[in-house]
Amino acid sequence: MNYSLNRQQIKLWRLSIYFIFALPGFSMASWVSRTPTIRDTLGASTAQMGWIIFGMAVGSIVGLMSASHLIAHKGGRFVMVTGLAISSIGLIIVGVGGSWFVNSIIVFSGLAVFGFGNGICDVAMNVEGTAVEGVTKKSLLTGFHAAFSVGTLFGAIAGSVATKSGVSVPIHITFAAVVTVIFIIFLARFVPKGTGKEDNDDSNEPPMSARERMAVWKEPRTILISIIVLGMAFAEGSANDWLPLIMVDGYNVTPTMGSFAFGLFVAAMTIGRAIGGLLLDRLGRVLVLRISALLAIVGLLIVIFGGSYEFATIGIVLWGLGAAFGFPVGLSAAGDNPRGVAARVSAVATAGYLAFLVGPPFLGFIGEMIGLLRALIVVLITVTIAGLLSQAAKPIGKTNN
Repeated sequence: MNYSLNRQQIKLWRLSIYFIFALPGFSMASWVSRTPTIRDTLGASTAQMGWIIFGMAVGSIVGLMSASHLIAHKGGRFVMVTGLAISSIGLIIVGVGGSWFVNSIIVFSGLAVFGFGNGICDVAMNVEGTAVEGVTKKSLLTGFHAAFSVGTLFGAIAGSVATKSGVSVPIHITFAAVVTVIFIIFLARFVPKGTGKEDNDDSNEPPMSARERMAVWKEPRTILISIIVLGMAFAEGSANDWLPLIMVDGYNVTPTMGSFAFGLFVAAMTIGRAIGGLLLDRLGRVLVLRISALLAIVGLLIVIFGGSYEFATIGIVLWGLGAAFGFPVGLSAAGDNPRGVAARVSAVATAGYLAFLVGPPFLGFIGEMIGLLRALIVVLITVTIAGLLSQAAKPIGKTNN
């Protein structure tokens, strides 16, 4: 798609995408912050809560798989607005089901709706992000993903305040949903219409058919980039789900110290993504991916074999910095070819989310047998594979990295 935008319009488009990336993080943290209350209200066991949360995984995968077709027909802006509106409805259903009706099936259904909306929005906003990169000729996707982390932080703070203030779950969740919808409606006006839409207006090539969009899953480059993203997303997701427990069980520290270690990881990853654009423009994708994989490998080795909590925290910082780049850089690489950009970004995003959703439970299964600390060797292997395949992310048609 060709864009006839002046400098001010491009600036507003770029700024709006930063805020849009923050909105799903805010929504997700709003739900996560109230999970203890919802679990207690439902009287659900840990295993039952796991099955309830699985509803979000189901919805997310369906959304990710559907996104490329929706974007191809309606464009990224429409799908972002629709996705966040749907996820907000799902959030309200979760709040009502987990408080007023006290019904686990309603909560499961709400999470499925929430996951679907987030899934299609995630692909659409990454398609928009790659389009902004193309127009500005700058590496921005890592910064956009840092904005997601900032949104998560604000959502967590708001959830903590609501919990301490005794605000009921439905009121808190509904407030978060309304805020999300208001922001996306306001921000959408600054986003060009039709990003990622397949038509004949701006290209000599015919639009991709549904079969062609599915065929991108077989492209060697897309497969290799998906493996890179899968490996690095596994490194990120395993920390998000298990790091506090890994430190508590592996180093015999208090839960507070385990939470502090997780905070270090999140801070390191957010800082890495915030400065990632500068590094990518100077060093190129391939070198950045190799360095990030190396940092994650060294960090994981320190955490696994460090021997002391203090030394392990250094490893956690390196692990967080290393895990910061794989997902956004892989999505940026998937968007190199404007034709079929939504299909490729969808395929790579799906690989990443599979790592987020399936990887941590698998790590828990391994950890049950050999301990969570030693189970990180599996993460070490996947990150090493991702680093070895980094060359696949080289920009199309360029001799440099």
